[in-house]
Amino acid sequence: MTMNTKQDLPPAGAPAVRLMAAGRQWRVTEYLCTAGPSERPFEERHEDVTIAAVIEGSFNYRADTGRAVLHPGAFLLGNFGTCYECGHDHSRGDGCISFHFSPEYFSEVAASIAGSSRFTFPSAMLPAVPQVLPWLARIEAGALGDNLETEELLPSLIESVIGALSRLAPTRVRVSPRDERRVRESLRYIELYAGEVLNLDMLASVAAMSKYHFLRTFRRSIGMTPYQFLLSVRMRRAAVCLATSSEPVSAIAFDCGFGDLSTFNGRFREAFGVSPMAYRSRERTSWKTRQ
Repeated sequence: MTMNTKQDLPPAGAPAVRLMAAGRQWRVTEYLCTAGPSERPFEERHEDVTIAAVIEGSFNYRADTGRAVLHPGAFLLGNFGTCYECGHDHSRGDGCISFHFSPEYFSEVAASIAGSSRFTFPSAMLPAVPQVLPWLARIEAGALGDNLETEELLPSLIESVIGALSRLAPTRVRVSPRDERRVRESLRYIELYAGEVLNLDMLASVAAMSKYHFLRTFRRSIGMTPYQFLLSVRMRRAAVCLATSSEPVSAIAFDCGFGDLSTFNGRFREAFGVSPMAYRSRERTSWKTRQ
C-alpha cells in the first residue's frame, strides 16, 4: 500500500479518495485531505461503521461521541449513521487509511469481544496506545494484501480497537481551541524531531505553556502523555523501517531516537511481542511478496 504523491492530489480543500480493497460488507480506502484553515468544515455522515488510521497530519474531529484532536498513530472512530465534521483550524492536510464495515458485519464481530451486538464506540478517537501499534505499523508499511488476506485480518482490527477502548478511562474534559492549537504545535514538533533527545521543558516551550499545564492539556487532548506519544512515533517508524528496508537493527534504533540497542529491543518486544529481528523476518517476507 502506498500513499498518493503530491502530484496526484486534487485542488486544495478537496480530499483525494482511493479505493484500496473491498468485499461484501467492508471496504478499505485511502483519504488524502488538502484542506486548511481557509476551508470551512461541513457536516458529513458515516454511511458505515468507520475505523480510520491517521497516517500523517492532525485535525479536529467532532462526532456524536464528542470532539478530538486526531494525530498520527491515532484511530478515528465513527458510529454508523451518525454525523461528523472534520476541520483544520491551524494546519493543512492529513492522510488516513479508513476501514468501513456494514453495521451487520461490525455487530457480529463486536459481540464476540464486547459481549453485545449493540456495541457502539464510546469516544471519537482511540489514541496511539501500545495495543494497536502492531496494526498501525502494518497499515503504514503497506502490509495489506489481496482481498482474502485483508478480509481475514479485519476482525482482529475490530477486536484490537474495542479491546484497547475497554482499557482506557473515559475523558470528557473540554479543551479550549487555543490550547488545542498549542498541543498541535507540539505534536508537529514531536513528529519532526522524534529521533532526537526531547524533554518536557522543550515541548512545553513549543506550546508556550507551563510544564504542568502542558502535560495536563496534552493528556486531555490526545489521550496519552507526550512521552507515550513520542514512544509510539518511534516504535511505529522503527517497525516500518524493519519491514521495508535492509538497514541494520542498531542503525534503525539510533535513527528512531533510542540511545542504546538493549532498550530498543526491550521496548520493541513489549509493543510487538517479538524481537526486532523476528519481526523483520516475518513482515519483510510479506512486504516483498506484495511489491
